[in-house]
Amino acid sequence: MDANAAQLNQFLMSVEKKAFHMAYYAVSNTDDALDIVQDSMMMLARKYAQRPTTQWRPLFFRIVQNKIRDCYRRRQSHNRLFALFNRFRDDDDEALDVAEIHAAPEATQPEAQLLQSLDGESIKRAVAQLPLRQQQAFLLRSWEGLSVDDTATAMSCSTGSIKTHYSRAVRKLRALLQEGENDE
Repeated sequence: MDANAAQLNQFLMSVEKKAFHMAYYAVSNTDDALDIVQDSMMMLARKYAQRPTTQWRPLFFRIVQNKIRDCYRRRQSHNRLFALFNRFRDDDDEALDVAEIHAAPEATQPEAQLLQSLDGESIKRAVAQLPLRQQQAFLLRSWEGLSVDDTATAMSCSTGSIKTHYSRAVRKLRALLQEGENDE
């Protein structure tokens, strides 16, 4: 194994768990999140391994963001297909609930059980309630520690958008966490 391959492996091991959690927050499905991370790692290794190592982190998280958007698009297409199917079904047939196809009960999701058992449960719930762009900006900036510029590169938007998404995420998180404290 050459030095570049060893560096790439080390980099991928260092971002694997954070990327998984980020994808899981976005898609709420363990299998889809694992696929997103695996596909992102493969693409980075195939197409960008020869780039300078300082570019890998923003490139990797840009790939993750694109894979998350692809997952949403596939779900929308799938939902439209089954909605069309339901429209043309016989009246005697039971309606197919598309939500049942995508989401297993939270209790059966191992990742959901793990997240609930960890410290900061209320923070994780609050982050999961953020809109996708705010959630991703918050996770990339706060959790992954990317700069505003690197986050903008990863999310394919301007630095101004990152600042706006991040600011809104922080405000909403504060509000959600204060609500949680008041409920106790």
